[in-house]
Amino acid sequence: MHRTIFDTPVVNTLLRLFSVALLKVTGWKVQGSLPPECGKSVFIAAPHTSNWDLPYTLMVAFALRLNIYWMGKESIFKPPFRGLMMWLGGIPVDRAKANNLVAASAEALQAADGPLQLVVPPEGTRSKVRYWKTGFYYIAVAAQVPIVMSYMDYHQKITGIGPMFRPTGDLEADMVAIKAFYAPFKGKNPDQF
Repeated sequence: MHRTIFDTPVVNTLLRLFSVALLKVTGWKVQGSLPPECGKSVFIAAPHTSNWDLPYTLMVAFALRLNIYWMGKESIFKPPFRGLMMWLGGIPVDRAKANNLVAASAEALQAADGPLQLVVPPEGTRSKVRYWKTGFYYIAVAAQVPIVMSYMDYHQKITGIGPMFRPTGDLEADMVAIKAFYAPFKGKNPDQF
Protein backbone atom coordinates (compact mmCIF):
# COMPACT_ATOMS: atom_id res chain seq x y z
CA MET A 1 0.00 0.00 0.00
CA HIS A 2 1.10 3.56 -0.60
CA ARG A 3 2.43 5.89 2.12
CA THR A 4 -0.23 7.94 3.89
CA ILE A 5 -0.64 10.71 6.40
CA PHE A 6 -1.20 8.01 9.04
CA ASP A 7 2.38 6.77 8.77
CA THR A 8 3.93 10.26 8.71
CA PRO A 9 5.08 10.61 12.37
CA VAL A 10 5.17 14.35 13.15
CA VAL A 11 2.19 15.26 10.97
CA ASN A 12 0.20 12.34 12.39
CA THR A 13 0.84 13.48 15.97
CA LEU A 14 -0.12 17.08 15.24
CA LEU A 15 -3.28 16.04 13.38
CA ARG A 16 -4.23 13.68 16.20
CA LEU A 17 -4.08 16.55 18.71
CA PHE A 18 -6.03 18.81 16.33
CA SER A 19 -8.64 16.10 15.64
CA VAL A 20 -9.22 15.24 19.30
CA ALA A 21 -9.62 18.95 20.14
CA LEU A 22 -11.93 19.73 17.21
CA LEU A 23 -14.16 16.72 17.83
CA LYS A 24 -14.45 17.72 21.49
CA VAL A 25 -15.18 21.39 20.75
CA THR A 26 -17.87 20.45 18.21
CA GLY A 27 -19.56 18.10 20.68
CA TRP A 28 -18.66 14.74 19.14
CA LYS A 29 -17.99 11.74 21.38
CA VAL A 30 -15.61 9.08 20.09
CA GLN A 31 -16.43 5.63 21.43
CA GLY A 32 -14.67 2.28 21.47
CA SER A 33 -11.19 1.14 20.60
CA LEU A 34 -9.72 -1.26 18.12
CA PRO A 35 -9.53 -4.79 19.52
CA PRO A 36 -6.00 -6.25 19.24
CA GLU A 37 -7.15 -8.99 16.86
CA CYS A 38 -8.43 -6.33 14.42
CA GLY A 39 -5.06 -4.82 13.48
CA LYS A 40 -5.79 -5.96 9.96
CA SER A 41 -9.49 -5.58 9.29
CA VAL A 42 -12.22 -4.25 7.05
CA PHE A 43 -14.23 -1.35 8.46
CA ILE A 44 -17.81 -0.73 7.43
CA ALA A 45 -18.34 3.02 7.05
CA ALA A 46 -22.04 3.64 7.54
CA PRO A 47 -24.22 5.52 7.30
CA HIS A 48 -22.57 7.36 4.39
CA THR A 49 -24.84 10.26 3.43
CA SER A 50 -22.63 13.35 3.17
CA ASN A 51 -19.31 14.71 1.93
CA TRP A 52 -18.64 15.57 5.60
CA ASP A 53 -18.25 11.86 6.36
CA LEU A 54 -14.69 11.83 5.01
CA PRO A 55 -13.21 14.63 7.17
CA TYR A 56 -14.95 13.25 10.26
CA THR A 57 -13.73 9.74 9.45
CA LEU A 58 -10.16 11.01 9.14
CA MET A 59 -10.41 12.87 12.47
CA VAL A 60 -11.81 9.77 14.20
CA ALA A 61 -9.01 7.67 12.69
CA PHE A 62 -6.45 10.07 14.14
CA ALA A 63 -8.22 10.13 17.52
CA LEU A 64 -8.29 6.32 17.69
CA ARG A 65 -4.74 5.93 16.29
CA LEU A 66 -5.86 3.88 13.31
CA ASN A 67 -3.97 3.26 10.08
CA ILE A 68 -6.80 3.54 7.57
CA TYR A 69 -7.13 3.34 3.85
CA TRP A 70 -10.50 4.22 2.37
CA MET A 71 -12.19 3.62 -0.95
CA GLY A 72 -13.62 6.53 -2.88
CA LYS A 73 -14.98 7.16 -6.35
CA GLU A 74 -12.37 7.86 -9.01
CA SER A 75 -13.70 11.37 -9.72
CA ILE A 76 -12.44 12.78 -6.38
CA PHE A 77 -8.90 11.68 -7.29
CA LYS A 78 -8.56 13.90 -10.35
CA PRO A 79 -5.69 16.44 -10.53
CA PRO A 80 -4.81 18.58 -8.69
CA PHE A 81 -6.20 16.67 -5.69
CA ARG A 82 -5.06 13.12 -6.54
CA GLY A 83 -1.81 13.27 -4.53
CA LEU A 84 -3.55 14.74 -1.50
CA MET A 85 -6.40 12.22 -1.58
CA MET A 86 -3.92 9.33 -1.87
CA TRP A 87 -1.85 10.74 1.02
CA LEU A 88 -5.05 10.89 3.10
CA GLY A 89 -5.37 7.12 2.58
CA GLY A 90 -7.61 7.13 -0.46
CA ILE A 91 -7.87 4.31 -2.94
CA PRO A 92 -9.60 5.35 -6.18
CA VAL A 93 -12.39 3.06 -7.39
CA ASP A 94 -13.71 3.28 -10.94
CA ARG A 95 -17.27 2.03 -10.52
CA ALA A 96 -17.84 1.96 -14.29
CA LYS A 97 -15.19 -0.73 -14.87
CA ALA A 98 -15.29 -4.35 -13.86
CA ASN A 99 -12.07 -5.01 -11.99
CA ASN A 100 -10.79 -7.39 -9.38
CA LEU A 101 -11.00 -4.94 -6.49
CA VAL A 102 -11.97 -7.60 -3.94
CA ALA A 103 -8.97 -9.82 -4.70
CA ALA A 104 -6.55 -6.87 -4.88
CA SER A 105 -7.83 -5.45 -1.57
CA ALA A 106 -7.65 -8.83 0.17
CA GLU A 107 -4.11 -9.35 -1.12
CA ALA A 108 -3.05 -5.90 0.11
CA LEU A 109 -4.48 -6.60 3.57
CA GLN A 110 -2.65 -9.92 3.79
CA ALA A 111 0.63 -8.46 2.51
CA ALA A 112 0.67 -5.45 4.86
CA ASP A 113 3.60 -5.51 7.28
CA GLY A 114 1.69 -3.88 10.11
CA PRO A 115 -1.81 -2.85 11.13
CA LEU A 116 -4.08 -1.77 8.30
CA GLN A 117 -7.78 -0.97 8.39
CA LEU A 118 -9.58 -0.79 5.04
CA VAL A 119 -12.66 1.47 5.27
CA VAL A 120 -15.44 0.58 2.83
CA PRO A 121 -18.81 2.37 2.56
CA PRO A 122 -21.25 -0.47 1.75
CA GLU A 123 -23.76 1.87 0.16
CA GLY A 124 -21.14 2.76 -2.46
CA THR A 125 -22.57 6.29 -2.70
CA ARG A 126 -23.96 9.10 -0.56
CA SER A 127 -27.35 8.70 -2.25
CA LYS A 128 -30.08 6.46 -0.88
CA VAL A 129 -29.73 2.87 -2.04
CA ARG A 130 -31.97 -0.10 -1.59
CA TYR A 131 -29.22 -2.69 -1.29
CA TRP A 132 -25.74 -2.51 0.18
CA LYS A 133 -22.81 -3.58 -1.94
CA THR A 134 -21.15 -6.67 -0.51
CA GLY A 135 -17.53 -6.00 -1.49
CA PHE A 136 -16.54 -5.30 2.13
CA TYR A 137 -17.82 -8.74 3.09
CA TYR A 138 -15.99 -10.59 0.34
CA ILE A 139 -12.75 -8.67 1.01
CA ALA A 140 -12.88 -9.74 4.68
CA VAL A 141 -13.60 -13.36 3.75
CA ALA A 142 -10.83 -13.50 1.13
CA ALA A 143 -8.28 -11.82 3.44
CA GLN A 144 -9.47 -13.86 6.44
CA VAL A 145 -9.79 -10.75 8.59
CA PRO A 146 -12.64 -9.51 10.79
CA ILE A 147 -15.15 -6.85 9.87
CA VAL A 148 -15.29 -3.89 12.27
CA MET A 149 -18.59 -2.06 12.43
CA SER A 150 -17.65 1.60 12.69
CA TYR A 151 -20.36 4.23 12.78
CA MET A 152 -21.12 7.92 12.73
CA ASP A 153 -24.40 9.23 14.14
CA TYR A 154 -24.87 12.93 13.40
CA HIS A 155 -28.08 13.16 15.46
CA GLN A 156 -26.46 11.99 18.71
CA LYS A 157 -22.96 13.22 17.72
CA ILE A 158 -21.40 9.86 18.50
CA THR A 159 -18.87 8.04 16.38
CA GLY A 160 -16.49 5.22 16.84
CA ILE A 161 -15.82 1.54 16.67
CA GLY A 162 -18.61 -0.92 17.29
CA PRO A 163 -18.34 -4.67 17.58
CA MET A 164 -16.10 -6.93 15.57
CA PHE A 165 -17.94 -9.27 13.21
CA ARG A 166 -16.56 -12.52 11.82
CA PRO A 167 -18.25 -13.52 8.55
CA THR A 168 -19.89 -16.93 8.80
CA GLY A 169 -20.09 -17.52 5.05
CA ASP A 170 -23.87 -17.12 5.10
CA LEU A 171 -24.01 -13.73 3.38
CA GLU A 172 -27.77 -13.27 3.72
CA ALA A 173 -27.89 -13.98 7.46
CA ASP A 174 -24.73 -11.97 8.11
CA MET A 175 -26.10 -8.93 6.24
CA VAL A 176 -29.28 -9.05 8.34
CA ALA A 177 -27.18 -8.99 11.53
CA ILE A 178 -24.90 -6.22 10.25
CA LYS A 179 -27.79 -4.02 9.08
CA ALA A 180 -29.57 -4.52 12.42
CA PHE A 181 -26.55 -2.99 14.17
CA TYR A 182 -26.71 0.10 11.91
CA ALA A 183 -30.49 0.59 12.08
CA PRO A 184 -30.48 3.14 14.95
CA PHE A 185 -27.77 5.40 13.51
CA LYS A 186 -28.58 8.60 11.62
CA GLY A 187 -26.36 10.04 8.92
CA LYS A 188 -26.02 13.75 8.24
CA ASN A 189 -28.82 13.35 5.67
CA PRO A 190 -30.91 10.64 7.38
CA ASP A 191 -33.46 10.38 4.56
CA GLN A 192 -30.65 8.94 2.39
CA PHE A 193 -29.92 5.97 4.68
